[in-house]
Amino acid sequence: MAPHVPREHREQHGKDAPPGFIPPMAAEDVAAVEAILGYDFADKSLVELALTHGSFYYPYRPGDTYERLEYLGDGVLTCLMSREVFRTYRTLPPGPLTRLRAANVDTEKLARVAVLRGLHRFLRHKAPQLEGQIHVFIKEMCKYPVHSNGLLDPPKVLSDIVESLIGAIYFDSNFDQEEVWRVFRNLADPLISLETLGKHPVSELFEFCQKTRRGVKIMKDEWDKNLKVEVLIDGELVGSATYAQKKEIAQNRAAKAALDKLKETMGQTESELAPADVSEPFDELDIAGTLNTNAS
Repeated sequence: MAPHVPREHREQHGKDAPPGFIPPMAAEDVAAVEAILGYDFADKSLVELALTHGSFYYPYRPGDTYERLEYLGDGVLTCLMSREVFRTYRTLPPGPLTRLRAANVDTEKLARVAVLRGLHRFLRHKAPQLEGQIHVFIKEMCKYPVHSNGLLDPPKVLSDIVESLIGAIYFDSNFDQEEVWRVFRNLADPLISLETLGKHPVSELFEFCQKTRRGVKIMKDEWDKNLKVEVLIDGELVGSATYAQKKEIAQNRAAKAALDKLKETMGQTESELAPADVSEPFDELDIAGTLNTNAS
């Protein structure tokens, strides 16, 4: 990425607004973002940089974006959250510690932070479908107050701008980790705790079937043809889901549908189970390879 140019230099350069000139972020918007973060930047231009998506320059030559700050923020958040869960849960083994850390800094958690704090309103972009995707995520996340555990597919740009703003604070504060943690702890409140940490639907399905001595098979090899993932329990179709964007999301939703159906029909025989289906068609496809998951 080219060296970062302070905002005042770009304003001077763009006085005549030639073709391709990119307007600076309004001072009132910078102040509003600082108020949300609870942090006053020494270099105000870092706020603009942290919120500039690559599409914002279209159709002109690409310029500076938030990507380097995102990289920095991602690294410091992983470190600080590792420290937090290690200090909080003194006897917890590495496996649960890793899941707790991931749940608090993964794409969905940070995307929730972005929309709940209103940071998405300041994103500088020209991606034509992004606003619609953000609207869908905001609507869907209301169904899961804490975390969906893999059932939602938030726009990654939402988590990106949280990481980039954290990276901007880290750089602006001369790499002060305590200041970064103060800001993030307030933004992300409440953190996901051991008590509120949910189970991933695929893991929960396999655990449930192991306890009840049932065989599980997750069929994903047809996803690239019909966008559907199916769950078979002892050879019977119990749950399925259709999701065009990502095979992993379709798998998680199919597992959740099957698990809900199994719990609902605990008193019935396998042959009495009617398949549960969760479908959500999308125009854009993200075709992945094919896999089968088997357990007995």
